Amino acid sequence: MFKIVEVSDVIRIPPSMFGGDLKKVVKSLLKENYEDSVYEDLGYVIKVLDFDFNPVGKLVPSDGGSYHEVKFRLLVFTPELHELVEGEVVEVESFGCFVRVGPIDALLHVSQITDDYMSFNEVEGTLIGKESHKVIRKSDIVRARIVAVSIGKGGVGDKVGITTRQPFLGKLEWIEEEVKKSRRS
Repeated sequence: MFKIVEVSDVIRIPPSMFGGDLKKVVKSLLKENYEDSVYEDLGYVIKVLDFDFNPVGKLVPSDGGSYHEVKFRLLVFTPELHELVEGEVVEVESFGCFVRVGPIDALLHVSQITDDYMSFNEVEGTLIGKESHKVIRKSDIVRARIVAVSIGKGGVGDKVGITTRQPFLGKLEWIEEEVKKSRRS
């Protein structure tokens, strides 16, 4: 889910940046420290939207920098358990596919695509259902539910898992077929 969050922090301005426009310096430091970062409590930080800061900083003995209180708003993406999302399949592998959801690639494991056995066609880069003949490939749009979230705990282990093994989830064409079937019955 995309959100706008308000954050308070203290930012250090190094002596090398003392001569510049203070507002531009604070903005560049906020962007450098927050944008394109992942935090367990915030999620994926997309952009610093706006900020307000105290131009009167504090000095610390044996540190040449000045410290300023800053309040700012961030645009973040925070995947939440059980949230419904739509995304584009960006990669298909034998173990499943990766679906672009906001700024991240979530894993749709092969066991979470359908109730059918899915086999991998390496030449075509597709996963195909044995009995249903449903095909999923790069560039398909899918609707899924988030079932696992592990972010902001060191960067290497950032993971989001999704499933389409529930009614009215999956490739958009599959959902349209389900809706048509449900209207006929």
